[in-house]
Amino acid sequence: QVQLVESGGGLVQAGGSLRLSCAASGRTFSSVAMGWFRQAPGKDREFVACIGWRETGTYYLDSVKGRFTISRDDAKNTVYLQMDNLKPEDTAVYYCAAGFTVGAFQPYAYDYWGQGTQVTVSS
Repeated sequence: QVQLVESGGGLVQAGGSLRLSCAASGRTFSSVAMGWFRQAPGKDREFVACIGWRETGTYYLDSVKGRFTISRDDAKNTVYLQMDNLKPEDTAVYYCAAGFTVGAFQPYAYDYWGQGTQVTVSS
C-alpha cells in the first residue's frame, strides 16, 4: 500500500508559478513510478507528467513541456511538480499517483492516488 498526500495548490495569476508536492508513505517509495494528472470540470482526467524510479525517465504532456518539471526526492518520499508560466487552461484539480510502470500515460496504469489539490490560474 502507498498513501499519497498532495499540497501546494492555490490561486495564481497567469504567468505565475506554483510547486506541488506529493508526500508518500507505505511501500518503499523508491521502487514506484510517480505521475501527476489533472482534471478540469466536465473533462476527463488528463496525464500531465511522470517519472520513473531513480528518475529513470521523465515524460510530459505536450502542452506543459518547457513549463512544468517533475522531480522526486526519495530521501523525503516526495515527488514535486514545478509549474512555471501558468496559463488559465492549466486550471484543474491536480492528482499524484503511484504505480509500477515507467512512462505510463493512462490513469488505469496507476494503483494509488492522492486526494487532489486545486490549482486555479486567473487571466
